[in-house]
Amino acid sequence: MAAKPHVIVVGAGIIGASIAWHLARDGARVTVVAEDNGGVATPCSFAWINASWGNPEFYYRFRRRSMAEWKRLAGELPGLPLEWCGSLSWDLPPERLEAFIVEHGAWGYGIERVDGDAIRKREPHLANHPDHAVVVAEEGAVEPVAAARMMLADAKTRGATVIDAAVRGLLRTGERISGVVTSAGVMEADHVVLASGAGTAPLTASIGITLPIETPAGLIVHSRPHGRRLNGLVMAPELHMRQTSEGRIIAGSDFGGGQPGEDQHATAEALFAKVKAALAESQSLAMDFFTVGYRPTPKDGFPVIGDVCDGLYIAVMHSGVTLAPLAGMLASSEILQGESDPMLAPFRPTRFL
Repeated sequence: MAAKPHVIVVGAGIIGASIAWHLARDGARVTVVAEDNGGVATPCSFAWINASWGNPEFYYRFRRRSMAEWKRLAGELPGLPLEWCGSLSWDLPPERLEAFIVEHGAWGYGIERVDGDAIRKREPHLANHPDHAVVVAEEGAVEPVAAARMMLADAKTRGATVIDAAVRGLLRTGERISGVVTSAGVMEADHVVLASGAGTAPLTASIGITLPIETPAGLIVHSRPHGRRLNGLVMAPELHMRQTSEGRIIAGSDFGGGQPGEDQHATAEALFAKVKAALAESQSLAMDFFTVGYRPTPKDGFPVIGDVCDGLYIAVMHSGVTLAPLAGMLASSEILQGESDPMLAPFRPTRFL
């Protein structure tokens, strides 16, 4: 019997966890190396699962496919903290909102116009209800750190190893990447996967490969757990909100979070004041903490998925939460079976090399 291929996955956020889980499920010997169990960017995510406005059709199709993969993953991992709560949006100017409805409706997205009465029934605790909005019932959210840790825990039951260590470099044998150099020592493998977000570019640069990855900051506030005030995702002008499974309302000036400014605490307080003003009977609502995340975003806005050289595979993207299950499945298939999915063609690293 042939030995199981050994794959090192660098990164334990939502993307790294998904890739590690799919590889372990598909028969690889997996080692996850990361300093942060749950990732760095993942805990700062708004965690909206969607194929919403602002993207060309090929990327819409990719995101929509990953929404379906979330349902598949939830079936394989019972208890995954995932909720298909739908979204209510009126955060675009009227002409752009109409263009979104027409375009995505033609593409088959489950988008629906709603009036003020329907909005009040859907979100009765909003302080001010708009006259018109759109609902996308098929959108949802996940608790991303809990989901990543759940995938890692299940991967461990399948034989994966998780090592708490910093990756300081890549091990090269001739023209091939054959492992990683870490704070815990040198580790060799048949394949190395970089799912390390903003930490990916410095590692590839160390072997002469430049990837243009930007890291825009985004501030998001988190309330203390509270009684139910939101039934789904709410995308209002300059305020995107949702309520987590434990009752926390999380919000940003948009889903990616807003600029933290020079005084992050003042920015967070001002944002949370908007949250309280947007909700009726919110006197007891209190901010618990805020996060400032640095979202790993390839320069053209699209994912980077695939080999950059022999033995080295890369998966870095925003939106990582939406794309995690599909990225994990496709990466595992490519690495272990050599099967290349046609939908990955626009997202290859070669476009930058």
